[in-house]
Amino acid sequence: MGEKIVIQPVTRIEGHAKITIQLNDAGNVENSWVNVIELRGFEKFCIGKPVEELPRIVTSICGVCPWSHHLASAKACDAVFGVEIPSAGKKLRELCNSIAYTEEHILHFYFLAGSDFVIGPDADYSIRNVIGIARKMPDVAKRVVRCRWLGAQMLEIVSGKSIHPVTAVPGGFSKPLRKDEVERLKPMAREVLDLAQFTMDYAKKNIFPQYLNVVKTLGVIQTGFLATVKNDGALELYNGILRMMTPDGKYEDFTYDRYTDYIAEHVEPWSYLKFPYMKKAGGFSMDLNNPVGIYRTNTLARINVCDKISTPLAQIELEEFRKNFGRPAQLTLLYHWARLIELLHNAERAVELLNGPEITSIDIRKLVVPRAARGVGCVEAPRGTLIHDYETDSNGIVTNVNLIVGTTHNNAPINMSVKKAAMQVIKDGEYDEGILNRIEMAIRAYDPCMSCATHDIDGTLPVKINIVDKKMNVIGTLKNF
Repeated sequence: MGEKIVIQPVTRIEGHAKITIQLNDAGNVENSWVNVIELRGFEKFCIGKPVEELPRIVTSICGVCPWSHHLASAKACDAVFGVEIPSAGKKLRELCNSIAYTEEHILHFYFLAGSDFVIGPDADYSIRNVIGIARKMPDVAKRVVRCRWLGAQMLEIVSGKSIHPVTAVPGGFSKPLRKDEVERLKPMAREVLDLAQFTMDYAKKNIFPQYLNVVKTLGVIQTGFLATVKNDGALELYNGILRMMTPDGKYEDFTYDRYTDYIAEHVEPWSYLKFPYMKKAGGFSMDLNNPVGIYRTNTLARINVCDKISTPLAQIELEEFRKNFGRPAQLTLLYHWARLIELLHNAERAVELLNGPEITSIDIRKLVVPRAARGVGCVEAPRGTLIHDYETDSNGIVTNVNLIVGTTHNNAPINMSVKKAAMQVIKDGEYDEGILNRIEMAIRAYDPCMSCATHDIDGTLPVKINIVDKKMNVIGTLKNF
């Protein structure tokens, strides 16, 4: 066997992962694996809890995207209790979702992925980071930090907390929004919208044209896509129906509670992440030449599966995107372009909701009564389709939980994109830090959150511990598998 390359940790992502690349004797890539071995065991320790506690508990799955888990959980609880929440309650939930989206997409573009393009993928890692961006674009950096702060402030005004929220409750929303609070929020939302417009314009003029050849080649794979749409096919992030699209653009729509008819889950011994796949494909394969059942979620998936976007500025960008890249677009690095379209849409949507007459209604919550039932809640998290599936007994105590997180959906395509990128950039055993960074770029495009995505399946985790001497020689191994 040839050399083994290990990239550990993968940088500028949420959570922890490593990439293992096996070279053959000629120094070319034979195989690769994205290893994720952290754990969030929420599927197990939520069992036995009153179901109404879960929207508060699951926010601790991830401090980066707590709102997505909060809202998916609240929707699952609504379904368990069999209640249709008031329209104003839905709008308050959606407002929080849109604000949280703007925070998330600003974070990813400027803090995590942006330096690969603003500074350059081959620049020294000591400057290829958010500090490097701040030094190169100090005025923009100030706006970015301020708008991230504004997002947190807006969520505190609407809900009382920006991180680990508690305001979405079974049956609706627990806190009405006052008129004076709305007037405080409007200029804040407008400022975030201004930054979103600037970012979209800057990227189209200064980033995407410069790196178009990289976008067209690095880590490109052919897959299907999964995301949420409204009944009319428009982009939807909070509430709608799921649409599964095959690689040739054909699609089928279905309701959240039928996800098990369309999604199956595969496991591999080298990762704690599960590998969801299209059930109707009849199998699972990550073969780059003949993938079977592979689909993607997250920004590119949502832009691909929707027929249109309801907000005008984002709709203009969608039309330009499709004119350039078609539908469905398969280029992995286009996730970044799609992400900026979504940033613009969510900033627009927040302004729309704040200008709506219903946003200050006090009719925001309905009474709920415990019962034995199953409820599925689904939202589009920034990182992809997020499914919470709960079952309860007659006292409303949780008996079963299943979570499929956005990054989990993307586990197989992430591995495929990394392998494709590695095969493209490592030749004859030659590589350097810039080349390895390009492989990491294939992961960053998906904006994965590894902390969200890892869940225990059966209560028995495979653990291997190497015992080493002072020279780091392995002298013993302990394992439970």
